[in-house]
Amino acid sequence: MPEVRSRGARIRYDDGGQGEPALLFLPGWCSRRAVFGPVTSRMRARHRVLSMDLRGHGESEQGDGDFTSDTVVDDALVLVQASGARQVVPVALSHAGWFAVELRRRLGERVPGLVLLDWLVLEPPRAFLEALKGIQSSAWKGSRDEFFRMWLEGVDSEEVIRFVREDMGSFGAEMWHRSGWEIANAYAQQTYPLRALSALVPPVPVMHLYAQPADPAYEMAQQSFAADHPWFQGVRLDARSHFPTLEVPEVVVEHLERFLAGLGAGERVSPPPPLPSP
Repeated sequence: MPEVRSRGARIRYDDGGQGEPALLFLPGWCSRRAVFGPVTSRMRARHRVLSMDLRGHGESEQGDGDFTSDTVVDDALVLVQASGARQVVPVALSHAGWFAVELRRRLGERVPGLVLLDWLVLEPPRAFLEALKGIQSSAWKGSRDEFFRMWLEGVDSEEVIRFVREDMGSFGAEMWHRSGWEIANAYAQQTYPLRALSALVPPVPVMHLYAQPADPAYEMAQQSFAADHPWFQGVRLDARSHFPTLEVPEVVVEHLERFLAGLGAGERVSPPPPLPSP
């Protein structure tokens, strides 16, 4: 299994397929790269696919001491450097979207597009912010279980249910506390994702694929935003869970292929400049 060493930790990842730009799959907090398995296995036939476990998650080491979102972004930059990929399109699940946005800031046009999966891209409601506080508290399990309930409401996919209850459920208080703090801090500093994306200069093509929340107002808000920002598209999937890569992987693959075709995937690009230092 490929690995890179970043800030005293081994970061493990999958690397398969060929082509430019490479797809860089970024799982969210308290998750593992296995959440992308049904999609990455399909995409490798036509594209190069990189899929990492975040520091302290799955098969990646945590290293000594604490770490933050900035550390995770640095890890991703080291991985990109080691891979030799000239361009990468981050495919980010949920709040890993903040990592994807930062990669665009740091790498510029070497990131020709962003794919976001089931992210809260509008201003977060008060109840959500309170839930983030909850998972930072001694009563974190109750708040975590409420997230699980919401993510699995109406879901009959055994794979999704198992992933949430067993894989995500295996993380302890330390990682859930960290996730609550890091996500809340990102919203506090950057307000909300669509605003952060709007501040990128020049703008970058963005596709948001989501199933939750199944709220017409949420869909209409993204359509309105897209009308004023043609580089953005929000696509409501015919799915129920927070994990479309497990629930409807073939649909996610179809949208990914269309998005990459729109970027001119496969065209020659010039050799990459050196990456910025972490």
